[in-house]
Amino acid sequence: MFKNTNKSSGQISRLLLVLSIIVFVAAIIVYLIMRMAEAPSKPIGEEETVVMPVYEQTLSDIKFIFQGAINHGDTLYSSNIKNSTHRTYKTDLTTKENFIEVKIGAQNMGKLNTRDNSWDIENIIDSEGREFVPLEDYSVSPWLPEENLCGTLLKPAFDPTPCIKIYEVSKKSTGLKIRVTTKVDNKEESALIDLIVSQ
Repeated sequence: MFKNTNKSSGQISRLLLVLSIIVFVAAIIVYLIMRMAEAPSKPIGEEETVVMPVYEQTLSDIKFIFQGAINHGDTLYSSNIKNSTHRTYKTDLTTKENFIEVKIGAQNMGKLNTRDNSWDIENIIDSEGREFVPLEDYSVSPWLPEENLCGTLLKPAFDPTPCIKIYEVSKKSTGLKIRVTTKVDNKEESALIDLIVSQ
């Protein structure tokens, strides 16, 4: 009877040892699974910066404000002519790419009138750094307002004066921005404004 007790206690201790090993292995597996499920920690010193779009820029005393951009597709139709001096013009203007019309407002935030030609809008720039120049006035003038206000004198605190230009832009281009410029007292400044192009 004494021998049986030793034998059963030996089996119990062996069983406890096996159970403790199983519990230990299971705990390691659970720990590893939980570690793998966690999101990797960000490296110290590296933070994600989200670049917000810019729709206004102020250079010297002139504030530029994005007012709209329209993708006319590959054709400027004679039926959409804006300039009344060209109402008899019956020819469409076509391209293999896109015609994009951009309207930027300029407002004098200073206390004195600006000089003529002290501000302007220039090239469109895409996300690849490609630049697209505005089309010459004579080719697109039927689709532009009769009075070109780009670069005109700005009076202090008046409503923004619109500047409208038409560009021929690649269909592959994305992330479009436009360069705005000022020239005051022989000091030239430029900045970029993001475009939201509607169809």
